[in-house]
Amino acid sequence: MTARTSKRLRAVIFDFDGVIVDTEPLHFQTLAETLSEAGITITEAEYRDVYIVFDDESAIRTAFDRAGRDLSRAELTKWMEVKAERFIDCIKAGIPLFPGVKATIRALREEFPLTIASGALSHEIDAILDHHDLREEFLGVIAADDVEQGKPHPESYWRAATIINDVLEPEPPIDYSECLVIEDTVNGVKGAKQAGMQVLAVTNSYPANALTDADAVIDTLEGLTPAKLRALMK
Repeated sequence: MTARTSKRLRAVIFDFDGVIVDTEPLHFQTLAETLSEAGITITEAEYRDVYIVFDDESAIRTAFDRAGRDLSRAELTKWMEVKAERFIDCIKAGIPLFPGVKATIRALREEFPLTIASGALSHEIDAILDHHDLREEFLGVIAADDVEQGKPHPESYWRAATIINDVLEPEPPIDYSECLVIEDTVNGVKGAKQAGMQVLAVTNSYPANALTDADAVIDTLEGLTPAKLRALMK
């Protein structure tokens, strides 16, 4: 499937962390705690500037590289497991959705097929979707453990679009340019644009002036309907 010039909107792909659920503070906390145990310190500013778009493997590799530290595969696996265990404990305690996002997902689902393309792990996403009764709203999920190259590489977005075509078999097939990605980070916007897709950025993690590469920027997904989305993307 190749990108064309059409701007027709036929499908919506959601990022997860920072768009549907407010997990970024917890990802920072659990990553920072894990790296601290390994003797590496990161600040919240560093997390937002460097790590926010990475999956756990890329984040830990990057932290060790930046610290000038060697990292064996066994050590990487160990620290990924430590971080994942900490994060699952946070999920069990309950992670809130962003205001109005559940109603927005259900409203958009009435007119658009929905998928998720995320840098989070599949078991984390599954647990949160189940907790908030949202699993059935999405045709599928592409998580960090489903791709060979994480964000900002466009693989996850392409695969999320492929799910829609495979499940629904629309005629004609939905093109990348007919997909809208909802993202919250600079690198997420970059990756979605590289995928040949339209991008709506929400200012949950970055200010609007940092997200200007998106086709449109909003402050909240609360109250977003299919009609408002189409108007916004014009």
